[in-house]
Amino acid sequence: MSADAPQQGLGTGLVGTVLSDRYRLDGKLGSGGMSTVYLATDLTLERQVAVKVLHREMSGQPDQEERFRREARAVAQLSHPNVVAVIDAGEDHGRPYIVFEYVPGETLKQRIERLGRLPLDEAAAYAIEIGRGLQAAHALNMVHRDVKPQNVLIDPEGRAKVTDFGIALSLDSDGLTKTGRVLGTTDYVSPEQAMGKEIDARSDIYSLGIVLYEMLIGDVPFKAETVVGVAMKHVNEEVPDVQRRRPGVSSALAAVVDRATQKEPRKRYPDVAAMVADLEAALEVEVARAGGAGGEATTVLDSVPERQRLLTPRRASVAGTLLVLVGVIAALLFVSLGNEDRGPQRAAGNDQGAEPSTTRIELVSARDFDPQGDNQEHPTEVELPLDGDPATAWSTETYDAAPVIADATGGEKTGVGLVVEASEPFTAATLEIGTAKPGFSGQVYAAPPGTPPKDLAGWGEPVAEFNAAEESNSVALELGGEAQWVLIWITSLTENEDGGYSASISELALSD
Repeated sequence: MSADAPQQGLGTGLVGTVLSDRYRLDGKLGSGGMSTVYLATDLTLERQVAVKVLHREMSGQPDQEERFRREARAVAQLSHPNVVAVIDAGEDHGRPYIVFEYVPGETLKQRIERLGRLPLDEAAAYAIEIGRGLQAAHALNMVHRDVKPQNVLIDPEGRAKVTDFGIALSLDSDGLTKTGRVLGTTDYVSPEQAMGKEIDARSDIYSLGIVLYEMLIGDVPFKAETVVGVAMKHVNEEVPDVQRRRPGVSSALAAVVDRATQKEPRKRYPDVAAMVADLEAALEVEVARAGGAGGEATTVLDSVPERQRLLTPRRASVAGTLLVLVGVIAALLFVSLGNEDRGPQRAAGNDQGAEPSTTRIELVSARDFDPQGDNQEHPTEVELPLDGDPATAWSTETYDAAPVIADATGGEKTGVGLVVEASEPFTAATLEIGTAKPGFSGQVYAAPPGTPPKDLAGWGEPVAEFNAAEESNSVALELGGEAQWVLIWITSLTENEDGGYSASISELALSD
């Protein structure tokens, strides 16, 4: 079990304590409502472990102590590479504790926050591994009830491990989490759990579907001002279409999200095994489309039994080649048909007025950029310029006019922006900026593959300047090398009809 590096200071009163003359607590890894997790040293076996200690205020409450002990008993029964293992459990001076394997690395949530949307094959692979871990729990009639990326650890080899069965429910008995009591995190809660109804393994399936959605899109599907508001959206609103938010997602992978997140449990997968089978097929599709797999996707794909594989490694390569050939043939047919309409001179390449051909570079993610302010600039709208719908748009906040942008608090900044990621590196490109509110201007910056800079200085010199004077604006980028990230940095805004100043981007496209 792991989180970040041990935290010192806040809430570290037990650091240095040795539990049961064996486990020395070296630093705090994290804390929740019931317990705190410490990085510890097993003095007997001389190894690092993670120790979860029940909060002092919870000790002496029989129901809380029993729930804590039940977690240890439940997870101790699980032996699976995708579940964090329980090593030991005990009690020291009236304080119960559980000892887990220590998993150095990061949580899946931290990975999403660091990278944004994940590569398609990686998202499918992690969903498969989480599903396999849940499948092992469900085989023991145990529902996790709090499936979320915060409870998935990524070990140094890239393997996903499910942890924190603290509110798990055994279906063999009434347990301590009865109908009518909502537990779990509302960002991922199933509709039936949000309404306090009876749940079964299909509740975990719904939550895993939401986790998969977040890996693909880079954010959760529902947001509201309160946790109750989020829970009610899970009850009443459909999960947004992942292919609309990210057109590159295959129909096979989108179908898994759609079925797993159905409001009615009976319409979801009957069990996790069925969901994992579809995920394995979807992973093969994504690998074939990409022409190969990388990282954990390779390991997961190799673990699919040959008799269940749609594609062997050789067939995957052939399928990827065929997909490319189909695209080439379609392009040739398009050009041929177009030339028929243009007459013999253009078909022969003699028309001096013919436009040079261009190739679209897919934009796969977007994020707001406000390093001189509160680091937020309508983050819920950032995907709209990539959705192919000119009626939807990302916009800046509304500001006061000044030589520099002035916000409502009187603070000033030189600009705000939108960062977009290309599907692959490029060395030459033209950026198309569409807007329903022309009149703003600024600069364009570019950054190489990797993590985009967090402040403006990190982007270096601009590669272009633009003036969005029309509804459609073409900007040639003068790149000095390979790039994969583009920053549209807006320094001059459009005056609104009702006062104030803002800028709006409805469409973005990149072509070489």
